[in-house]
Amino acid sequence: MSKKGQARRAAYEARQEKEGKKVVNWIFAVLVVLALCFIAYSVIIAM
Repeated sequence: MSKKGQARRAAYEARQEKEGKKVVNWIFAVLVVLALCFIAYSVIIAM
């Protein structure tokens, strides 16, 4: 593989890793929000 191809592949892999981390963070944030909603719902029902 040429140097240009290797550099392009490395840049692509770095971009994919960055995007993947962003998606994981979004999923985690949504789960936290849903957990907080469930806690609030449970407290309201318990009253």
